[in-house]
Amino acid sequence: MTYPTAFARSTLAIALATGLWAGPASAQTLPAPTLAKAQAGYLRMMLGDAEVTALSDGTVVLDSSILTGAKPEHIKDLLNQAHQTGPLHTSFNAYLVKTGDKLVLVDTGAGSFFGPTLNKLQAGMKAAGYTPDQVTDILITHLHADHVGGLVNGEAIQFPNAVVHADKAELDYWLDTAKAEAAPKEAQGFFKMAQAALTPYVKAGKVKPFEGATEMVPGIRTQPTHGHTPGHSFYVLESKGQKLVFWGDLLHFEEVQFPEPTITVAFDVDQKAAKAQRLAAFADAAKQGYLVAPSHVTFPGIGHLRKQGAGYVWLPVRYVNDAH
Repeated sequence: MTYPTAFARSTLAIALATGLWAGPASAQTLPAPTLAKAQAGYLRMMLGDAEVTALSDGTVVLDSSILTGAKPEHIKDLLNQAHQTGPLHTSFNAYLVKTGDKLVLVDTGAGSFFGPTLNKLQAGMKAAGYTPDQVTDILITHLHADHVGGLVNGEAIQFPNAVVHADKAELDYWLDTAKAEAAPKEAQGFFKMAQAALTPYVKAGKVKPFEGATEMVPGIRTQPTHGHTPGHSFYVLESKGQKLVFWGDLLHFEEVQFPEPTITVAFDVDQKAAKAQRLAAFADAAKQGYLVAPSHVTFPGIGHLRKQGAGYVWLPVRYVNDAH
């Protein structure tokens, strides 16, 4: 399995944000300050007996030119219908689940790999009342750097008491030196970053592969969804008859791919398989009515889908500030 030509022609397309906030006052009387620290973002909610905390790792700007499977004019029209133009600020979300005696983190954010507008996950975790040493298990949807970069700071392990779980096919692909060397030059950085993030945990004996549908901890199981990457996986949380599915990189542009899920993205290793997984997942979520949590839908990234024509409408959960 190799990267599509579209990926080989593209770059990561990340433009670093300035971090300025204009505020309600006139710029003549109150200049917009540069934020001195990361904005910690989190949302806490209950799913049955399980506590779910959405964590924002930050945002980066992605250009819609990485979308494939439709003419640029059509993609521009879809963005215009959503009142969006040009590159979009894209959320990078991770999720913390407290269930029984387990504290489970689904993906870890980008860490320091993609610049200063990311690497905010630990600040959000602290604001939500948790520390990295409390995490018992880390469930990796796939090994792209924006999902595993937060595992490390340089070569230092950031979650010292956690076991890292990932699909065996995913680990075999990204940690294979021969595959890295054979990949297009534009993709080789993805291999290097995945290896940098995972190697300290591999050396420490803290990486546990799984194959197929497997229960990770009581109430959380895997759902293989290979396509975006060779071992891409959903994680399904169920408690007291309620269900939430962590979708990873099932989609990247909500304004485009919800109304037209056949549109793909250059980051997909296997675009045909990724599209099939997206169509099946959208249809099931809309029919069954359970909650879903994609990684790159506007924070907090948890919501429902409703079928509308040939596409879908995204219905996000309402934000609740639980500070008191």
